[in-house]
Amino acid sequence: MFPASFEYHRAQSVKDALALLTRFGQDAKLLSGGHSLLPMMKLRLAQPAHLIDIGSVSELGQIAEEGGKVVIGAGVTHREVADSAVIQNKLQALAEAAAQIGDVQVRNRGTVGGALAHADPAADYPAAVLALEGEIKLESAQGTRTVKAQDFFVDLLTTVMNPDEILRQISFAPPGPNSGSAYLKHPQPASGFALVGVAALVGVGRDGNCEKVRVGITGLGPKAFRASGVESALAGKKPEAGAIAAAAAHAADGIDCLSDIHASADFRAELARVYTRRAIEKALERCRR
Repeated sequence: MFPASFEYHRAQSVKDALALLTRFGQDAKLLSGGHSLLPMMKLRLAQPAHLIDIGSVSELGQIAEEGGKVVIGAGVTHREVADSAVIQNKLQALAEAAAQIGDVQVRNRGTVGGALAHADPAADYPAAVLALEGEIKLESAQGTRTVKAQDFFVDLLTTVMNPDEILRQISFAPPGPNSGSAYLKHPQPASGFALVGVAALVGVGRDGNCEKVRVGITGLGPKAFRASGVESALAGKKPEAGAIAAAAAHAADGIDCLSDIHASADFRAELARVYTRRAIEKALERCRR
């Protein structure tokens, strides 16, 4: 199918893009990699009258360490996230999530900001961003605001972003010593989207107990979420097999699990429990290196 007609605008800077958003309002959509928006336009699920291309805005394409944090511009591609030595060393779960997105073409063109703003319930990034407690910087003509990852995802394909805002960057405070993170998923074979994906961050204290536990899950419900039941069940416990399995059993607590032709709700719930246990175990292995 062909998209409805639209006017194309190529922004030269964030300021330029914000001016265009202010001018055209809700008739405009931002375009970066295009792997989420363009298929929706071809199906006429989205029909913007104005398309604002921010794909070449260089200020959105940087990975940097600033003030003790790792800062990733919204225009950084999945391949760049996966290949970054800084992200591989300090945010392993995020690098692993990026490396498992789609195929080579998607990873070379798709961007981290576009994926987060689209908020697909089976996308890979949200689980890792939640577990690593990322902070998302949004900018409009009126100023900037920072939103914690756990407050960013609202519902199916819905975030807290306003129509006049640009997702500018995502920042992370790297986990401390004796911490490890991991992302694992059970992919849908054709698309690569997660039937269920789990990111885990675990920190072990001097007493050998789990001092910090963060678990993000995608693919299970209408939005990615922090599995608070798992976190509270394992926090303060010895990271032994029985305790990990008992905590992972809470992965689907309180979630209205998705069900479709690819997987039933019960199967997704069981996948969540299994992959939560595996992700925690892998994160713990990295704590001990």
